[in-house]
Amino acid sequence: MKPNIGYIGLGVMGHACANNLLKADYPLWVYARRPEQMQQLVQAGAQACNTPQALAKHCDLIFTNVSDTEDVREVILGKQGIIHGAQTGSTVIDMSTISPSVTRQIASALAQKKINMLDAPVSGGSQGAIDGTLSIMVGGKADIFQQALVVLQVMGKNIVHIGDHGAGQVSKACNQVVITQTLAAIAEAFALAVTSGVDPAKVRQALLGGSAGSRILEVQGQRMLTHNFTPGFKAKLHQKDLCIVRQFADELAIELPGTKMAAAYINALVEAGMGEEDSSAIVTLFEQRLGKRF
Repeated sequence: MKPNIGYIGLGVMGHACANNLLKADYPLWVYARRPEQMQQLVQAGAQACNTPQALAKHCDLIFTNVSDTEDVREVILGKQGIIHGAQTGSTVIDMSTISPSVTRQIASALAQKKINMLDAPVSGGSQGAIDGTLSIMVGGKADIFQQALVVLQVMGKNIVHIGDHGAGQVSKACNQVVITQTLAAIAEAFALAVTSGVDPAKVRQALLGGSAGSRILEVQGQRMLTHNFTPGFKAKLHQKDLCIVRQFADELAIELPGTKMAAAYINALVEAGMGEEDSSAIVTLFEQRLGKRF
């Protein structure tokens, strides 16, 4: 018998994940602050709930996928939060990108009520969520991970148990460190090519076949050249994630100079009013400096 599943947070990523759970015939309860976000899923067979607390009463597994650390804290531990409705032995799986330290605090609070938790942030963008091919980085107890794995496989293909509570969020922070610096490096490489009178599209083609090849160069590099900035990952959310990285690095007293420099491009993009665009739009900052489109 399939477990009852709840999904809280139905933005681009959450809605796609919830839809895949429905397609896999899991009984699904949903909650979103904006009722219209639930409508399509309800029409497809989901049950709408008025609060996270009400949703939790029905569910064995409860997924959360909301914008930031404080939203997660409120949804899980707030006055009408999951903790007040969840059954003993149920599991909360947070797919948001939030502070590793706060994740551990939330897991501890849930454990006192005999409620399990996994932190399971994702990478792969909106298309990965739609296709059910996300990379999912999981923190929490190994036995709870194994119990939830079959459900996680509905939403992702590369699913790795990283370690104890918070380890998934640490892995996601590392992911953002790599992505941010790679985006900046690609934009800089294209700027170098254009200034030298060389076609950046040909440079990209050559690099994809060698050691510099990457998924980011393949997808975001092409977005830069075609100016297709329809968000796979909005710059303003990227900025939020980098704030989490910076705060966590400060807690550990570790310097991340490369990330700091690359983050400046994302900050400049948001300040220029392009926070709703894909992060690959940082290429426009270089184009403005050179006075030409790549």
